[in-house]
Amino acid sequence: MTETLFTPIDAGALHAKNRVVMAPLTRNRADNDTGEVGDMHVDYYRQRAGAGIIITEATQISPEGKGYFQTPGIHTEGQVAAWKRVTDAVHETGGTIVIQLWHVGRVSHTSLQPGGGQPVAPSAISAGVQTFTADGFVDTSTPRALGLDEMPRVVADYVHAAKMAKKAGFDGVEVHGANGYLLDQFLKTGSNHRTDAYGGSPENRARLLLEVLDAVTEVWGGDRTGLRLSPFSPANGIEDAHAQETAEYLIPKLNRFGLAYLHMIEGATGGPRELDEGQSLAALRKLFNGVYMGNNGYDRAMAIEAVETGKADMVAFGVPFIANPDLPERLRQNAPLNAPDKDTFYGGGREGYTDYPALPETVS
Repeated sequence: MTETLFTPIDAGALHAKNRVVMAPLTRNRADNDTGEVGDMHVDYYRQRAGAGIIITEATQISPEGKGYFQTPGIHTEGQVAAWKRVTDAVHETGGTIVIQLWHVGRVSHTSLQPGGGQPVAPSAISAGVQTFTADGFVDTSTPRALGLDEMPRVVADYVHAAKMAKKAGFDGVEVHGANGYLLDQFLKTGSNHRTDAYGGSPENRARLLLEVLDAVTEVWGGDRTGLRLSPFSPANGIEDAHAQETAEYLIPKLNRFGLAYLHMIEGATGGPRELDEGQSLAALRKLFNGVYMGNNGYDRAMAIEAVETGKADMVAFGVPFIANPDLPERLRQNAPLNAPDKDTFYGGGREGYTDYPALPETVS
């Protein structure tokens, strides 16, 4: 019997040949000056086209949206042409690929910002974390609060990036509303101290995210737009005094978009899955009408069980996909997994990027 995890599913208009998703993985290997991906990215994503859906590494929607050295963009014609080589390679291999649209907000440094300016955020509150620059890891810079008159520009940057993603041949887009980046910063009480229409109540804190979804789904349609959320994660210095309440307000509002999927970080990003008292993923799962994608610390047994029992429709894997380009097939066969080399996760060349062996090579 084939476990449901390894059977096809349609996530909106996205056809997935299995339910094993490649999660977005920042690898810091794009050209830092142009934000363009290169030859090794073509090979890297082609190798992983066995995923039901590939979600690309987080990709900035604008120069202002950049927060880490050597991360790619999707806002120039050069970036579009570079990504088009990736999407062509994945499609030639029978894969489905969406791009994650990213604005880091306050998780940035002046050296990464246009003209050395301050990063932007809902409020002028430092993230209190580090980011990766040309000089290595440094403390993030104190941001400035976005003006009320700047909100339409931010939304327009998402629209522009969404249109460029379409030109680059992607099958869809994922809006990054998680892990302490800009849209998550607006959602969470710890980073959003605004007193205008974008702060205070859950309705106001969710306003920018919903405006972005309104605009991006106009470009792509809801059925080719995904959303990533991390309601309970403290990633990048984020916190919400009313996390369950915020999520319970937001998630029912998503149903009107007819999204391809909701991609949920369950617990702390890359950390414990346990939740605080009063927090419930099961309650949130019931509020969303579409395809639910679980993420965080899944192994084979957990993923099979989650899909079989309806806790999730798809499961996204991160680190295992770094070391196992053929991860879905390895999971299906219950074959051994390659061990990842953490020293090559961020930055560098092909070592630890495109040189992990696929299963036939390993077995022979």
